[in-house]
Amino acid sequence: MSNDILLQIAHDSIRSKFDERVKIDKEELLKKYPFLEEPGACFVTLNLNNELRGCIGSLEVYGMLIDDIVENAYNAAFLDPRFLELSEEEYKKIDLEISILTPALKLEYTSLEDLKSKIKVGVHGVVLEDEDSRSTFLPQVWEQTPTFEEFIKKLLHKGSFDEDALEKGIDVSIYEVIKVK
Repeated sequence: MSNDILLQIAHDSIRSKFDERVKIDKEELLKKYPFLEEPGACFVTLNLNNELRGCIGSLEVYGMLIDDIVENAYNAAFLDPRFLELSEEEYKKIDLEISILTPALKLEYTSLEDLKSKIKVGVHGVVLEDEDSRSTFLPQVWEQTPTFEEFIKKLLHKGSFDEDALEKGIDVSIYEVIKVK
């Protein structure tokens, strides 16, 4: 897997909004880099001055990796509801990171302590889910939220879950990522 081409595709997806001459030749890229045709799910994270500026992704595989990167890069820049659209000036200064996800593994757990023993701090991304809500944090979030308790509390809040949702037995899945910077 070539990190450079993955980053180039993500950047081109965003730049195409500012410059109509920027095109992604999918057919040519697939010929040259066949791995892009493989099924894949990713998140694209944009940071500006070491602050989050957009992050959108897929938790499940919906199609080819190339399509997921193109769509999520564009959406992270222009459709993340937490931010205004990325400006061309901001684009010139962003740091872009792609996180390619491994398939999620649903955890069986009997208590919060049991769950804590199954989640590797700094390694696992975590998905919380019930019939009404779903939220996730990529493994990179551990860098700002290094304790299990704080990480889970913020993840529950992000998904608008009750504080005791884990005691009630909501679904928890874990995954890992391959980071491309």
